[in-house]
This record gives sequence, structure tokens and C-alpha cells, in this order.
Amino acid sequence: MTAIPQPGAGEPRRPNIASASVQLPAVKNYEQVDNEIIATLKPTKKWFLALLAAITCLAIGASSWMYQIHEGLGVAGYNPPVMWGVYIITFVFWVGIGHAGTLISAILYLFRAGFRTTIYRAAEAMTVFAVMTAGLFPIIHIGRPWKFFWLIPYPNWRLLWPQFKSPLVWDVFAISTYLTISTTFLFIGLIPDIAVLRDREKNPTKKAILSALSFGWRNSEAEWRHFVRAYLFLAAFSTPLVLSVHSVVSFDFAMALTPGWHTTIFPPYFVAGAIFSGFAMVWTIIIPIRKWWKLEHYVTLNHLDATAKMVLFTSLVVGLAYMIEFFIAWYGGVEAEQTYFWNRVFGQWWWAAWIMLTCNMILPLSLFSQKLRRNPSWLWILSIFINIGMWFERFVIVVPSLSHEFEPWQWSGYMPTWVDYGILLGSFGWFFMWFLLFIRQLPVFALSEIKEIVQPRMKHGHSHNGGH
Repeated sequence: MTAIPQPGAGEPRRPNIASASVQLPAVKNYEQVDNEIIATLKPTKKWFLALLAAITCLAIGASSWMYQIHEGLGVAGYNPPVMWGVYIITFVFWVGIGHAGTLISAILYLFRAGFRTTIYRAAEAMTVFAVMTAGLFPIIHIGRPWKFFWLIPYPNWRLLWPQFKSPLVWDVFAISTYLTISTTFLFIGLIPDIAVLRDREKNPTKKAILSALSFGWRNSEAEWRHFVRAYLFLAAFSTPLVLSVHSVVSFDFAMALTPGWHTTIFPPYFVAGAIFSGFAMVWTIIIPIRKWWKLEHYVTLNHLDATAKMVLFTSLVVGLAYMIEFFIAWYGGVEAEQTYFWNRVFGQWWWAAWIMLTCNMILPLSLFSQKLRRNPSWLWILSIFINIGMWFERFVIVVPSLSHEFEPWQWSGYMPTWVDYGILLGSFGWFFMWFLLFIRQLPVFALSEIKEIVQPRMKHGHSHNGGH
């Protein structure tokens, strides 16, 4: 079915892919779409308070990092043999958060899943800023951060190249590739919406900037044809990244001969966990947005119900991976592995493991209830628990393995310091600061794709209500 051509820079001319279950019955015309979504660009008191909180957290993190640079890495909680602590845990956490954006915007687009329409823009932006946050940690956790460029292969006066056997170098390539593709994907999808903002802008300076960013978009048939092809190509090109990037991150662990790490289940296990935590972060962001700007008729209960089913499915996959880990340890008969997994659940680190199991396996089972799947308040609370649980999943992978290796005389503990916690808090401040600035400048919902859902009802002379 081909959409009816309409005048205006931001109105779509591509096939409608939304299913009946995610139609927007309360949205009547293009003018309503433009007015209500562009209204989110106006700053409010809640937005300023949220931005102030994010900048405060970022300042705490930056201060902690500067203190660490001045005093040395000894102020962190490192305690040999645990030389990977909160920093590498948080790095993997943020890489995981960034994966749901690509899943929602690329894979679900390829499969024509209509429920992605009103949430994918927020998820794409979340991806870019989460990867930007993750990219800080390979720099933060090295002793001389100003030498981070040594990780990058380039002709240099030292006649040396990075050690390509090092997982740290793999992470540099994974993060740089993923950031480049996800940023390109986000920007290409924004072009028709930037054109809408350009046509409504009165300030000549802002109008010139928006005109440049929209590449002079005029909503012609040829432009839409090229746009759809480019978007489809990027969606197909981005899809393997969901699998490859977090698989590379999992190799940081799986390539090491350390109890609990050296296993082939890590790549799919990490990918499922990344999608799981990423969808939870989408809830953390999108549910307050729909509430504060009264956009419940765009992100409907049907949309939340569909995403809840995805979260439930990935929770079951992650839970199965946990159980397979224990089975492999038992079936393999390696004493070090068996002792490690027993210690994980009933020994020194029982509290972290049970936080992980409760938040990631037990609480998501509530989503078997349709009533709870359609309860925004419960979904938002659950998203916080899932984010906590997924951070502790990485904690349980990193710390117990390193603190309980093969030689008993080498066993030790690990206690993060205020510097670790300060930088962890700062990472959340960095992420939310950029996201809040983004939603102040550009539409957090995709105007052009939402109009595809509205369009089939605009017949018999009512299609003149464009937003321009």
C-alpha cells in the first residue's frame, strides 16, 4: 500500500508498515502530530531540574577522575588479582545499553514491527549516547589517560603498533565502528524531521542551521526514494553490529583462561543481556517523557505491551544462560569451575549474585501478567531493577572470577572506593546530560513515521491538514 502524497517537507511518501495493534486513534492529522511533538522541544521546569541533576552527577564523576589522575590508580578499589573493577563493569554495562537502539531501529524495521514507530528515535539517541559513555572507560581506567591514542593503529615515531591480541584494542575498534554507524543511522532518519523544524522556524540563524542539516530537503518523490533506500541499507548494515560488537566485548572475557569466563556461551549470552538491559533503559527514558509531555496517545499501552513481551523473552534467554553456566560447570567436572560457581551463589559474593538473579530472572516473570505489562508505573519500576540487575551481572562476571582463580593462595576480595562510585555516578550524569540536550533540540519521536500511521485515515478531502 502506497501512502497518499501530501504537501510539506516532513510528510511521508513511503509504505505504511504499522499494524492495526499499534495505530494511534487519538491522533487525527498531521498538524496535531507536528504541534504536539515539537512542543517537547520547549524547555520546562522538570527538564531544567533533570538537566541540573545530570550535570551535578557529571561534576562528581569528573572530580573523582581528576583526583584519581592526581593521586594514581591506587585510589580505586583495585586489589590484585582483581585488576578489573567498576570501570570495566560499567563499560560493558553501557555497551549493552546501546544495543537496544539498533535492535529497535534496524532489526524491527526490517521485520516491519509497527510498535517500534514511536519509540525508536529515543532508542537510537540512547544508543549513541550510551556508546559515547562506554567509550570513556577504556580511557578512564588506564593510568595515563592522555596516552589513550596509543591504542589506535597509526604510523608513529615509536615504530610500534597496538597489540592486536589485547581485548582493549578490540574494544577500541568495536566502539569506534559502532558509534560511527549508529550516529549515521540516527542522523539519516532525522533529515525529514529537521526539514519540518526548518519550515516552522522564524529565527533566521536557526533556520539556516536547520536548512544545512536537512540538506535542503523538499519532500520530492526522488528524495523519498533515495531516503528509503539509504535507510533500508543502513538498517541492514547495522543489524550485524548488534551481534558482532557485543560478541567482541564478550571475547574480553571468553578468551581468558579464568574460571567462569572461558566458555563459548558468552557471545549469545552477552547479546541477549544487552538487548534485555537496553529495552529496560528505553522504558526508563520513554515512560517519563510520555507522562511529562502528555503523549500517552503516541506511546500507547499497546506499544508498552509489545516491548514488555520482548523484555520477558530476553529475560528468559538470559535466565537460561545463567542455568547453562551452572550446568557446564557441573558437567565439565573441573574443580576450579565448580568451586567458583558455588562461591558465586553461596559463598563470598552471594549477595551480588542474588541481586542479579532476582532482578533479571524473578521480577521480569511478572510480565506474564497482561495487566502488569500494560501498567506504565510497574514497567518503569521494573526497568530500574533490571538496570541494577544487569550492572550486577557484569559485577558477578568480573569480580568473583578474578578474586577466586585457580590458586587458593591468590584468592582475595574487592571493595570499590568512593572514586569508583563517583565515576560510576558521573557516567550516568554524562549519558542523561546528552540525552536531555538532544530532546531539547530535535524531536524525540519520528514525525515522518508517525504520519504514516495517521495517513490511512486521512481521506475524502481531509488530507489538507498538513503541519506547515
